[in-house]
Amino acid sequence: MTIAVFLGALLGAMALGMPIAYALIICGVALMAQLSIFDAQIIAQNLINGADSFPLMAVPFFMLAGEVMNVGGLSKRIIDLAMALVGHIRGGLGYVTIVAACILSALSGSAVADAAALSALLVPMMVAAGHDRKKAGGLVAAAGVIGPVIPPSIGFVIFGVAANLSITKLFLAGIMPGIYIAAGLWFAWWWEVRKEKLAPPAKSSLADVMRALRSASWALVLPFIIIFGLKFGIFTPTEAAVVAAVYSLFVAVVVYRELSLKRLYAVFLSAAMTTSVVMFLVAAALVSAWLITVADLPSKVVGLLEPFMGNKTLLMFAMMVLVLIVGTAMDMTPTILILTPVLMPLVKAAGIDPIYFGVLFIVNNSIGLITPPVGVVLNVVAGVSKISMEDVMRGVWPFMLAETAVLLLMVVFPPLVTIPAKWFAG
Repeated sequence: MTIAVFLGALLGAMALGMPIAYALIICGVALMAQLSIFDAQIIAQNLINGADSFPLMAVPFFMLAGEVMNVGGLSKRIIDLAMALVGHIRGGLGYVTIVAACILSALSGSAVADAAALSALLVPMMVAAGHDRKKAGGLVAAAGVIGPVIPPSIGFVIFGVAANLSITKLFLAGIMPGIYIAAGLWFAWWWEVRKEKLAPPAKSSLADVMRALRSASWALVLPFIIIFGLKFGIFTPTEAAVVAAVYSLFVAVVVYRELSLKRLYAVFLSAAMTTSVVMFLVAAALVSAWLITVADLPSKVVGLLEPFMGNKTLLMFAMMVLVLIVGTAMDMTPTILILTPVLMPLVKAAGIDPIYFGVLFIVNNSIGLITPPVGVVLNVVAGVSKISMEDVMRGVWPFMLAETAVLLLMVVFPPLVTIPAKWFAG
């Protein structure tokens, strides 16, 4: 009955068109009424406590870093470097997209920011070169979701807070899965363009490559600063976010000089607006999370998944299918906040490595950003590149299947994640 009340209230509020944050509060109120413990003060306390978290302070700073990266010229120089390195290969602009997405993801941690930058700069170039418009939009959308996997990652920050896990360990464990996803996209793009007869651009000379490398060097330093600092305990993930924001501002304003002081207000305002949405979602979800614990909902879900508890691989597969289904209807942040308190007790009861589960959980949620009908990244690519939503949805399928195949491989072979994670963590 408790599960029915939880799902009924949540899905009913969403069906009425209510914003997800408010739907989560309504869901909490419904659970309180069902448990006969309604108290408005509890709701208010959990809303305040939900946002009052030092690790969550990383979110606004990573948001700001992403905004500065796009406006201040860092994204453009990263793409120019990728073009110089792999642009001459058949279908080279697609490989440029994948390489650039990996580098950009190590700067911002936001799929939306990365997808917006790639859409604005690369989709017109790919279309002008003769590539199919749908495929170009689909590849950019699929490459954008590498952002929440390779550190730094806003998704890992939110999951780490919700699951009470080390965000630093999650960051370091996400490095190789992000590279696996890029490899899957590389293969999928090769398969899609293998029969194309388009002439690739001329190969860049060594001098051009070095010029592009020098121009992008300031931007390339940032990922190494963050990973080095986290690995050796120089700063926390929250402090790493501050470093990323301040460094990006310095490079954009002082070094590249593409972000004027007059435009800073608009950049700060955009980052603040995006942050406010995320933080309100977090605060509202903590109301439901507290009541999920009080109602002992996880134990009821454990009962439903009891047949899988004896096999870690089958249990992981069942949970990943559940997350993938939910991801078609919800954005990443609410999915993390709703499912984490439900699934983590199962993970611990089955003896699954929580960091391993967290990485796959975020990878799965990232894929959810490009699954119709809600796919946030699909909407961003369609809006920025002026491609119809239907065309982007058709173009993304082969790349989404490649990413899902990579996820399945990591479910079947956990050492693909756990061994590199232990190595990076020292």
